[in-house]
Amino acid sequence: MKNEKNKELGLKLLKDMYLSRKFEEKVQHYFSLGMIHGTTHLSIGEEGAAAGTCEGLEPQDLMYATHRGHSQAICKGIDINLMMAEIFGKVTGVCKGKGGSMHIADKDKGVLGANGIVGAALPLACGSAFAAKRRKEDVVTVAFFGDGASNEGAFHESMNLASVWGLPVLFVCTNNTYGMSTHISKVMKDTDIAKRAIPYGMPAETVDGNDAFAVRECIKKARAYVVANGPMLIVENTYRISGHSKSDGNLYRTKQEINEWKAKNPIDKMRSDLLDAGTCTLNELDAVDQETTELIDKAVQFALDSPYPELDDVYNDVYAL
Repeated sequence: MKNEKNKELGLKLLKDMYLSRKFEEKVQHYFSLGMIHGTTHLSIGEEGAAAGTCEGLEPQDLMYATHRGHSQAICKGIDINLMMAEIFGKVTGVCKGKGGSMHIADKDKGVLGANGIVGAALPLACGSAFAAKRRKEDVVTVAFFGDGASNEGAFHESMNLASVWGLPVLFVCTNNTYGMSTHISKVMKDTDIAKRAIPYGMPAETVDGNDAFAVRECIKKARAYVVANGPMLIVENTYRISGHSKSDGNLYRTKQEINEWKAKNPIDKMRSDLLDAGTCTLNELDAVDQETTELIDKAVQFALDSPYPELDDVYNDVYAL
């Protein structure tokens, strides 16, 4: 891990994870002040899964994020200024302030959207993958979903459809062990989600979602398989340190459990790995920390300085009433 290529990659992954973490910390802060409305679902602790996955893709690849998709969108390349403005409901937002936290989209970056329906990304991904296959394009569609969504009918219908039609879909499960307040062990007799690919005749891999390097390598190999052969399931085991949503009091799990996972969080792991391997110096890592703090502060200021949409804009960009 001592060559310059791994250094560049490590710093890129670390930067994406820092941006994701600090973006959500700011969102959490301004929600608490009543300056951001609606709701939001944070992915603090899951940054390694998002960064590693997006870094393993090609620029032309597409993705559907979950309702907990800030980090997924950031790591796919959406401008953080536009994302922050969107969260604040400002007209300069990536969706002109009309999408908010759960509906981030930017087709120019390959982010086809996110929504609040659990598992809804899966059938949508089959659609974009079908289009890519018909056009004979070198494009893979990633469908992010959580462990809870693997119990939805849409999951099984989409896995079956993608398998039968040989669609270039990469099903990526961010397994954070909780569906809202319910632990995975309470709703699955066998908690090995990768086994759910077996009936659909597709391969599956399980990876440590807190190891961004490992996730990236897994995704790169999976992408090559999907382009040539059809769908694949990837399970990225991680942990949601933040609550389910802004109103979550975390009464269903202990502080000890949360603190144990905090100690294994992907940002600290990446820093330790880069230092231990002699790939980066402490000053280089701290510089990324400082740079991302400044970028997020600028994004917040951009959002605060931006105007709200005019009332006359309410029906613009609306395709159905």
